[in-house]
Amino acid sequence: MQVPQDGEDFASQPWYHGPLSRQKAEALLQQDGDFLVRASGSRGGHPVISCRWQGSALHFEVLRVALRPRPGRPTALFQLEDERFPSLTSLVLSYVTGQRPLSQATGAVASRPVIRQGPIRRSFSEDTLRGSPALTELPRTRKWSDSQPAGLEHMGRSREDHCGPEASAMPTCALPRMGSDPVLLKTPAPLGSVADSLRASDGQLHAKAPTKPPRTPSLVLRDASGRPPTYCELVPRVPSAQGTPPGHSSPDTEAPWWEADEEEEEESRSFARPQAEVSFCPPNNPSCLLGPQNRPLEPRVLSTLRGLFLEHHPGSTALHLLLVDCQATGLLGVTKAQRGAMGVASGLELLTLPHGHRLRLELLERHEALALAGALAVLGCAGPLEERAATLRGLVELALALGPGAAGDLPGLAAVMGALLMPQVSRLERTWRQLRRSHTEAALAFEQELKPLMRALDEGAGPCDPGEVALPHVVPAVRLLEGEELPGPLDESCERLLRTLHRARQMAQDAPKFREAAARRLRGFRPNPQLREALTTGFVQRLLWGSRGVGAPQAARLEKFQRVLSVLSQRLEPDG
Repeated sequence: MQVPQDGEDFASQPWYHGPLSRQKAEALLQQDGDFLVRASGSRGGHPVISCRWQGSALHFEVLRVALRPRPGRPTALFQLEDERFPSLTSLVLSYVTGQRPLSQATGAVASRPVIRQGPIRRSFSEDTLRGSPALTELPRTRKWSDSQPAGLEHMGRSREDHCGPEASAMPTCALPRMGSDPVLLKTPAPLGSVADSLRASDGQLHAKAPTKPPRTPSLVLRDASGRPPTYCELVPRVPSAQGTPPGHSSPDTEAPWWEADEEEEEESRSFARPQAEVSFCPPNNPSCLLGPQNRPLEPRVLSTLRGLFLEHHPGSTALHLLLVDCQATGLLGVTKAQRGAMGVASGLELLTLPHGHRLRLELLERHEALALAGALAVLGCAGPLEERAATLRGLVELALALGPGAAGDLPGLAAVMGALLMPQVSRLERTWRQLRRSHTEAALAFEQELKPLMRALDEGAGPCDPGEVALPHVVPAVRLLEGEELPGPLDESCERLLRTLHRARQMAQDAPKFREAAARRLRGFRPNPQLREALTTGFVQRLLWGSRGVGAPQAARLEKFQRVLSVLSQRLEPDG
């Protein structure tokens, strides 16, 4: 491969195939080491390196970090894991010529490019990747939008179409940007493809000016719907109504359900007589990952999930988990009918009341299922020792991304830590030794930061400020209210009991503040539908126990799966 000269875009490289679906890319990868670079439709047109390794097709998204325009330096950097490169071509050249693994978790090495046959079709995806200045503006169709909130409603319209009944919308670059970077305008797209996204932010345009974006680049998650995303300088992009849960209206809403205004809920803040038990688990809609009937731990599904999680940064996965946890806890997405039935406005209040029994059981089920799934991710790695150590590192990084000050999802943090501290995982001495040797920073963070934090949270202490935490740690209170005994000596358990009850009462009182904190973290967030489904309670249950086994009693299911994990642990590192 030759590095292109200045001004030559990477579309001329033989390994770049332009817009290409995952299925077509996998069909082109025949042997281990085969790779190509494509523009992924499900990732907003961003570059993805597809590579076959150890018989499986893996897909690695390349992050593009935009820089403030300055003479003599690139306008963006391309990043695969830690190292950044001034161009996509230099990134690919470095990994291929140096035979470096595309990720430490998989060890996949790209060695043979799959040569493109024929020209590349010009598309929005390719233009987004290239970021060519010559394509940022079309002649005679100069777009305009000022930086005042009142002027953002005209973003993507031409001056001559502004006053007419029809207007053309222009999708802009959906890449990480500095707050003061100029908006790049791309090839025109149909109005219907961006109208829904623009409509979601209309309610924010005139009420008050949006908060100023951060000065440092931040990762903007792309939509997986395949439609060109819309990006505005001041108002963050929001998902379309595709992710609307049952009971919520679709495209006519002002914002996605996790960004809905709180005014509607104010009227229900006072206690009302409850009507019935309420469940926040979404109904069993058709799954895009599982069939109508599935067996436990299907290899095809496990392989798909592994690739799905490898494609997402721990920070992205943490936000997906926060979104699903907020819905499962009843912090976000509570309908008016649900509020009327439970008599309070939030699941954090409901779980402290007698008629919150069903919610408490659902939260305990979710905690146990996620912990088992996390342990399976480690114990299911039958390959090299480094692969298991890399999986441990991934779980540690996810726990850090879920912690206070980050995503602030403490139930998600508790589930991940439950997997790492599970006896079948903690007994893997060789694996933990490899983690300390190869990923020292992650090992130190686990021992010195995560374990003390989890111990404090389980004892009813630890951080619980709504500004630092989006969703508090509810498991100790739920266990206590469901009649479980507290471990430890009697005098210590009494103090722990009082702390836990006080924390539960404080959580119920601060429920509106937690809702604001969670909505603030999720503002502008576009979840990946597949990853979001993979983190729901119903999906994890069907994955672990199959569509038939889910109906068995919980105690029997948990005991059976614990035995499965014990067998896997012994196979990896036998005793003696």
